[in-house]
Amino acid sequence: MPHPFRALPTEVAVLTAVAFSVALGFGIVAPAIPLFAKGFGVSNAAAGAVVSVFALVRFVSAPAAGRLVDHVGERSVLAAGIGIVGVSSLLAGLSGSYLQLLVLRGVGGFGSAMFTVSSFALLLRVVAPEKRGRATGVYQTGFLLGGIAGPAFGGPLTAWSLRAPFFVYAGTLLIAGGVATAFLARTPLRAHEAAAGTAEHVTGLGTALRSSAYRAAVVNNFAVGWAVFGVRASLIPVFVVEGLRLGASWTGAGLVVSAVVQAIVLVPAGRLVDSGGRRPFLRAGAALALAAGVAMAFAGGAPLFLAGMALYGAGSAMLGVSTAAVVGDVIGGRGGTPVAAFQMASDAGAFVGPLAAGALADAASFRVAFLATAGVSALALVAGLVMPETRRARPPADAPA
Repeated sequence: MPHPFRALPTEVAVLTAVAFSVALGFGIVAPAIPLFAKGFGVSNAAAGAVVSVFALVRFVSAPAAGRLVDHVGERSVLAAGIGIVGVSSLLAGLSGSYLQLLVLRGVGGFGSAMFTVSSFALLLRVVAPEKRGRATGVYQTGFLLGGIAGPAFGGPLTAWSLRAPFFVYAGTLLIAGGVATAFLARTPLRAHEAAAGTAEHVTGLGTALRSSAYRAAVVNNFAVGWAVFGVRASLIPVFVVEGLRLGASWTGAGLVVSAVVQAIVLVPAGRLVDSGGRRPFLRAGAALALAAGVAMAFAGGAPLFLAGMALYGAGSAMLGVSTAAVVGDVIGGRGGTPVAAFQMASDAGAFVGPLAAGALADAASFRVAFLATAGVSALALVAGLVMPETRRARPPADAPA
């Protein structure tokens, strides 16, 4: 099996390691956040607000993060973003009141927006078009593996101390920031841009939106946020217990199946996106997500439920690498605000999806909720059907001019 980082710029491995560290730390602290908030004597809703404020600030500050990337540069914004999240997490662990915790988590959301936008923008900038799928695949695998490993450590750590996870999270961010500073400070961006054919000028959001391929990528990222990051995390646990009448452990089994399939598919899907084009695999990913929603709607027991979760994993992997490659192609490797808008689409889906699906489940049934989710994936598939191919074959280095 080929080494996942073979023939990729060193920066891809560095960014993947940073992504793993950030996701690991977030997974460690996530179980402790609502419990720590409850320790200040607040309601369940107030405890949930501590979780929501991070996501809300991250969402609304993404455009500003994109503009910072365009004006200051990816590396500076990345380092500052990691630093802000790290310091705010350390101080959050020392919080003496609920209000302090709430404010510090909001500050962390701004730092998170800076990190996610800048790291992805830097990835697209240093990687040649014919390697964007592979690079995105290994980068997203770093996030995924960190997110899987984090809760495994976070649960026992939270049982020992509700403050300790915040300090460990700050430590993982310190490691990530140190790695980024040490290895990315001297990145020869001009040399990478020349080799990758990166655009000399920054692409604005208005220019990107004129491309139907970019719009398809944004719509599909919204659908991924709705179905995978939203409904899968919020409605599935309730559906397993109340709809399928299975034990709560089946929720964990389904999430593991989905994550394992996603991890297995990501890197090979990246290679296929580079060799076979973005459009076929964007369409395939949207079709798999659509099939997953239908499978969930008609699941009556564990077998079809697990099959649907596996389809979600495969579909999200294909969509993750294909949509990212499309964005990189459209902006020519440079453009902070189009990257920010692309990532905001996923966050918006993750916010709207659980609310809409939950309301439909309450008013009608779980089946209607999952069919509506499948409908969102169907609209995303339509956008993929009408988009042009953005991959451009490049001649070999020794080919005649």
